[in-house]
Amino acid sequence: MSAVPSIESPKLELKGVKKRFGSKVVLAGVDIPVARGRSLVIIGGSGQGKSVTLKIAIGLMRPDAGKVFVDGQDVTRLGGAGRRRLSSQFGMLFQGAALFDSLSVWENVAFRLTNADGVKRPEARERAVAALARVGLKSDVAALYPGELSGGMQKRVGLARAVVAEPAIIFFDEPTTGLDPINADVINDLIVEQVKRLGCTAVSITHDMASARKIGDEIAMLNDGHIVWRGPTSQIDNSGNPYVDQFIHGRATGPITGGV
Repeated sequence: MSAVPSIESPKLELKGVKKRFGSKVVLAGVDIPVARGRSLVIIGGSGQGKSVTLKIAIGLMRPDAGKVFVDGQDVTRLGGAGRRRLSSQFGMLFQGAALFDSLSVWENVAFRLTNADGVKRPEARERAVAALARVGLKSDVAALYPGELSGGMQKRVGLARAVVAEPAIIFFDEPTTGLDPINADVINDLIVEQVKRLGCTAVSITHDMASARKIGDEIAMLNDGHIVWRGPTSQIDNSGNPYVDQFIHGRATGPITGGV
């Protein structure tokens, strides 16, 4: 197991985080510091706690034990105004884009601006169109509805929504799920471009190694409730870790057990 690198004043940090559902231990003491302006990708098999980790980091779920820090402040038990202030730093690209079918594209992109930030609709639409342009979508797409878009275009809209408020931390939940390899690579390129443009901190979860290699400065592997390896993306093929080696090569045999 690799030691977690020392990071001075991390932008985001999970410390000693534990979570269980009934008798099932999902997280057994997870430590994840993420430096400012860095992109960390968490990999691991299905049911290993990646989504739970992301939900705890963003505040959608509380840990049973441990803490979450943003800019050194413990935000684990924040509520009300404190939670709203914290959320204003966050952006998220949900798995499957998670767009509202009853809202137009621009209203989806501007949802936070109009509903949480108090931005007037004309300005919100202008900012939404600008965000769409940054992910390669023309202004005429703004008036369409999600059902009129391809899966790849929906992902772009979801990314535009994640970056429109220029967040300090962006979370990506399986960003390439459901996309063919070409569209997945386009989304990966756009993620890298937008994270660099904003200079923000990024945390992603994925089982797609092509995506992990492209969007991550660092990769951490979660297995059986623990971080079993973490290191620079450039070292993933020479990790010396049997869990990582089995996962990235998709081997049925090894320390990771699974079933269908």
